[in-house]
Amino acid sequence: MATEIEERVSGALYMILADYDGMNMPMTTELKNSLTENGASFNVVKNRMLKRAMTEDISGLLKGKTAMIYGDGDVVEVAKVIKKFTAANKKPVVKGGFVEGKAVSAQDVVALAKLPPKDVMRAILLATLQAPCSQLVGVMNQKVASLVYVLSAVKDKKEQEA
Repeated sequence: MATEIEERVSGALYMILADYDGMNMPMTTELKNSLTENGASFNVVKNRMLKRAMTEDISGLLKGKTAMIYGDGDVVEVAKVIKKFTAANKKPVVKGGFVEGKAVSAQDVVALAKLPPKDVMRAILLATLQAPCSQLVGVMNQKVASLVYVLSAVKDKKEQEA
């Protein structure tokens, strides 16, 4: 069982642990379906087995009933699904977890839910990187246009004098 958990977690970019106490089967199925649509999996695990499977010390997170939410997709979208579901149902209670090998608290998972999706963040970064180049091109175009206007004015003045 511990090796099975280890295999599942080893390929995941993130793992969020949550207390699912009080969730009935329809609620659990609804959450699983929402998570699956966003590339995540939801599994109930025994604390003892999860502790054996993990190399990090996570004993502080292993209190009460524990469910693993893990996957290799966009953790921001998954955090949004969890936050939305928790707001509507008051369950599950996020305990914490790991994102790309770094420990995160329950508050960090809530903060992740407030971020824009990864594709939007990439677009913002790209726009930020392109902005100086675009502005430089605009300035250079203005200088060329100014030179053309001056030359045109000189040409018109010489034609009038002739």
